[in-house]
Amino acid sequence: MPRRAHIAMVSIPAPGHVNPSLEVIRELAARGHRVTYANDPSFAEVIEGAGAEPVPYASTLPMNDPDGWPEDTIAQLDVFLNDSISMLPQLRAAYGDDRPDLFLYDIAGYSARILAENWGIPAMQLSPCYVAWEGYEEDTAPMVEQLKKAPGGAEHYRRFEQWLVDNGITGTDSQAFVGSPERALALIPRMMQPNADRVDPARITFTGPCLSARTHQEAWTRPESAEKVLLVSLGSAFTNLPGFYRSCLAAFGDLPGWHVVLQIGKFVDPAELGEIPANVEVHSWVSQLSILEQADAFVTHAGMGGTQEGLYCGVPMIAVPQGADQFDNADKIVELGAGRRIDAGQATPEALRTALLELTSDPEVALRLERISAEVRAEGGTTRAADLVERLLETAAPTPEGSLPAA
Repeated sequence: MPRRAHIAMVSIPAPGHVNPSLEVIRELAARGHRVTYANDPSFAEVIEGAGAEPVPYASTLPMNDPDGWPEDTIAQLDVFLNDSISMLPQLRAAYGDDRPDLFLYDIAGYSARILAENWGIPAMQLSPCYVAWEGYEEDTAPMVEQLKKAPGGAEHYRRFEQWLVDNGITGTDSQAFVGSPERALALIPRMMQPNADRVDPARITFTGPCLSARTHQEAWTRPESAEKVLLVSLGSAFTNLPGFYRSCLAAFGDLPGWHVVLQIGKFVDPAELGEIPANVEVHSWVSQLSILEQADAFVTHAGMGGTQEGLYCGVPMIAVPQGADQFDNADKIVELGAGRRIDAGQATPEALRTALLELTSDPEVALRLERISAEVRAEGGTTRAADLVERLLETAAPTPEGSLPAA
């Protein structure tokens, strides 16, 4: 029986960064570990619901302001760097007299890795998306060089690496420090990982999506009259798109035999959508997994969370990517034979309806998705991830403390 330990998780206040690892946190707490979770106070209820103790810090990310994110790539990188610079002293103060036995951290919670190295505490990244492969830095060097030549680019990288040095981290650059952790769990299906054959299995383990029955969320019940169910959801961030939702209503409203669940997020007023067809239910937020387990198709922005839930449930997907890694994810959905990609500018009612009817009437698609679902589930998910965290607790030897003061 593993010893009871203090495990500290560090993340940022974004559902796409919290939700992928939340069931791992819930499982570790259920196994008797004391789990603390550093995040913005806005996520305290979610954290407590998973059985962990909130450790609040004030995030500087504009998570509740859809217009607060800059379009320029360097400016976006600066937003995350500034948040980490602000986060680190808050974490140092919160954990200085309450040091954990192990730090777990999201890809954007790399301030925890700094503390772990300063204090000689083992750490493990819980990645909700792709991980770096062997040769990643060489493969992406041209892109990084272009970023460094962009306005503000050289200063961003200089400032990032000086911040690392100022906090006792030497012998690495910012890209390697963030993207190449010593130990990581990739909480995604291996089939979604680029260059998966070049990922070092000694450092990184793919567990697949860490899901559960989610009894803490309200379950969705499929109407008895529904022959088929379609979920339309663009996640939590890329939802301020009333025009797209109107196209979905035109495409799928009153479509014979189909019941449609339309999630519109918190930025759109339902009144902007016009008349709602009788076969459509509209919500600002839904229990996505509960619906996907009963659904026959899924219109998604192809964020990693939604994509892997669709694969896990074996549901054909229409991917309408909006930003970030969603374009690559959409291409992977097509490559796997699990769905179609329709870019936002081409997402007309006719294109959406045609894709839905063709996908859901193709027996080859159904067979492929059945095989994909079985493969994803076999990766182990939440239970395997928690087992690997406990194994690290048992085997990791503390490293010498860094050069910084204890607190």
